[in-house]
Amino acid sequence: MKKLLEENKGLPTSLLWMLAIIAGIAVANLYYNQPLLNKISEELEVSEFTANLIPMITQIGYAIGLLFIIPLGDLYSRKAIIVINFLLLVASMLGIGIAGNINFILLASLVTGICSVMPQIFIPIASQFSEPEKKAQNVGMVLSGLLTGILASRVVSGIVGEYWGWRTIFFIAAGLMLVSIFIILRFLPTMPSNFQGTYWGLMKSVFELFRNNATLRMVAARAGFCFGSFLCLWACLAFKMSGEPFYAGNNIIGLLGLCGMAGALTASIAGRYVRRVGVRNFNYLGCSIIIVSWILLYIFQNSYIGLVAGIILIDIGMQCIQISNQTCALSLAPHASNRVNTIFMTTYFLGGSLGTFLAGTFWHQFGWAGVAGAGICMAGISLLITICSKH
Repeated sequence: MKKLLEENKGLPTSLLWMLAIIAGIAVANLYYNQPLLNKISEELEVSEFTANLIPMITQIGYAIGLLFIIPLGDLYSRKAIIVINFLLLVASMLGIGIAGNINFILLASLVTGICSVMPQIFIPIASQFSEPEKKAQNVGMVLSGLLTGILASRVVSGIVGEYWGWRTIFFIAAGLMLVSIFIILRFLPTMPSNFQGTYWGLMKSVFELFRNNATLRMVAARAGFCFGSFLCLWACLAFKMSGEPFYAGNNIIGLLGLCGMAGALTASIAGRYVRRVGVRNFNYLGCSIIIVSWILLYIFQNSYIGLVAGIILIDIGMQCIQISNQTCALSLAPHASNRVNTIFMTTYFLGGSLGTFLAGTFWHQFGWAGVAGAGICMAGISLLITICSKH
């Protein structure tokens, strides 16, 4: 596995599995806080709105990392970039675990978001080095690992937070990142660089790609609005479930994340059918499913059955959106895969941070109805973009 990988020549199955698993472990750092926001709010004696700034700041950090760190994968050693960021994640996870005030948590959360972008280096690896006919399928597999990490993070952090306190999960996360560093150093092979020049030249090429490629801007925007809709749910679910009529503990809130396993299964399946069904049709399907899910989440907001059905549907819809649009984006400029992914995922997480902010704001003003309204509006904007586009 130490040999130099060659573009379009195929990836070893063992390497693909390693990328998928570590992608899940790394991205989990973004979401450990979501089922624990009520606990953090109570212990640090801050408002729900202030506690909701934690996931928003984390997602803003992720967008910053995507914009300024991921392009480095086309210029420098990807292995070195991954190891350095994982070391910083160890520090930020420990920092959150020992933090005594909200400001320190917000600062550590920003670092966590910036350095958790490494799965977005894994995805271009799966695209660039896979055989052409397996690109979408292999990208789907890494995304399945990514989504499984997101779901598992909510489940595990909810259970750990309920029985051992909200800080414990961040110490566990630091240990997982140390193990991941060892695996990356031992097993990740050498990969050729895609760009010759300076960092300034690299960043200039990112903005040129963005300016000159209308299709890339379009697919990134419509995926970003849907991701914002998706995160409206998770930004306020802990507050919704901890109140009447549920009065649920963090273990129950976390376990609701298991409902999203349908989305993880969808990712691996959808990757096989993107070329056959078409990106545009996948977007119509995904947006429609997300809007229907929000209608269910509002109408049956006081029923476990309604919430579970809504969570399952919104995860399925989100994967239809992400797989189709990200595969389309990466195919636009294969030799600039990290830079293309930078543009796509930066826009994607800016949409996510907007959704988190809107959810927190409307929850404070209008309760669950405001959250559902924000979610439907964001998915509706994404649908409108698809209706007005040619792809």
